[in-house]
Amino acid sequence: MSKTELANQQVNVKQINHDLMEMFANVVWVEEYELKQSPFSALTVKEVHTIYAISMYEEKTASQVAKAVHLSPSAMTTAIDRLVDKGYVERRRSKEDKRVVKLGLTHQGRILYRAHQAFHFKVTKALLDDMSNEEALAMERAVHNLQAYLKALIDS
Repeated sequence: MSKTELANQQVNVKQINHDLMEMFANVVWVEEYELKQSPFSALTVKEVHTIYAISMYEEKTASQVAKAVHLSPSAMTTAIDRLVDKGYVERRRSKEDKRVVKLGLTHQGRILYRAHQAFHFKVTKALLDDMSNEEALAMERAVHNLQAYLKALIDS
């Protein structure tokens, strides 16, 4: 498509809205489907996202993880108990303050973390496939704008 043709195109906000809604639903569906086909099929998507929020090498408190995945502290305790029982997460006493309990991933938790990261990286690469650098930069800006908007809604 020439630059003139691109300049004459109108943005169809209704179509973008429809496509975004469908895309979000499809990502969730594909993520659930892929999870059920994987060696991690005993986990829920929410549990996988909790593991991802704990992060690969950092240790976080349950409160920090609860905030990241939008769970109440009591719901987080239950979720962590399940992940500890399943062997993905462990509670560790802080070296600085023994009263503080931090969460860390087990070896199995780190394997899952990497698999989840790879899944989302493939989705991101598919999103950017066949885009020019200029288009990819516009997509980066659009994703940043959407994230900033969602964060503002969450924080308000």
